[in-house]
Amino acid sequence: MRLDPSWSNAAGTQRTQISSWAQVWRKQSVSTKVGAVIVLALVVVAVLAPVVAPHDPNQLNFVSPLRPPSLQHPMGTDESGRDVLSRCLYALRLDLFVVLVVTYAPLPVGVVLGAIAGYHGGMIDSVISRFIDVLLSIPFLVLVVAVIAVIGPGLTGFFVAVPVISWALYARIARSAMLGIREMPFMQAGLALGFSNTRVIFRHGIPNIIRTSLVYSTVDLMANLLLLAGLSYIGLGVRPPQPELGAIIADGQPFLLDAWWVATMPGLVLVTIGIGVALLGEGLNDGELTGARQ
Repeated sequence: MRLDPSWSNAAGTQRTQISSWAQVWRKQSVSTKVGAVIVLALVVVAVLAPVVAPHDPNQLNFVSPLRPPSLQHPMGTDESGRDVLSRCLYALRLDLFVVLVVTYAPLPVGVVLGAIAGYHGGMIDSVISRFIDVLLSIPFLVLVVAVIAVIGPGLTGFFVAVPVISWALYARIARSAMLGIREMPFMQAGLALGFSNTRVIFRHGIPNIIRTSLVYSTVDLMANLLLLAGLSYIGLGVRPPQPELGAIIADGQPFLLDAWWVATMPGLVLVTIGIGVALLGEGLNDGELTGARQ
């Protein structure tokens, strides 16, 4: 019996890819590995929240209000008898989805426009840069609150306001990085070989400047998460009964002395996310996870 050569070639390619990823993982620092594991674990738990949550997050149980952590309720219950662990899991699921969308949806737009502005210069750079300056001159929190005041409390205003400013930040970072590499030999070599400006930007420019934006995106992601939690804390974010980390903290604040777990547990979740994202961002900043291409 003879095996099809294409099967062995495909298997060899797959083994090479797995070996490459394993080699990349071994090269990472301990802090980067810890950050990656924390972030991956949180994402997996968030995705599987309906499966791993021990109780319905919105199920009321007035017989067992403000119960301390136990085997039945590992993070205790709130003033309405709802399981805090289940509410934190569903809140993590919602928060990660929202902040990932508002953080990374505008990133490619900003990087492309910033790269075009930095590469071409002249009138194109002036137009894009002035537009960026106008957007960034608007106080971010003022814009978010103004949009929410017009649209109303909820996620719609958050989805609208945050990307409007975020893309401009990524564009400014990408423009600055492109200005630093556009005269380098590997960029000029593409033009000498007859490549179009578009190909030089996307094939040689953006792969060499994307790391800076990715590093900043980890900071932006955590800032957006805290902004969402803060808005929900003051009643302008996620609306009840949908669980959200900031809203859970607000609900538990009146009982902080007698039932510390209601507000403390979601706070610890936020801290854990921050530690994981910070460690992962440090690895990106050191060039361990994404390297420059020339």
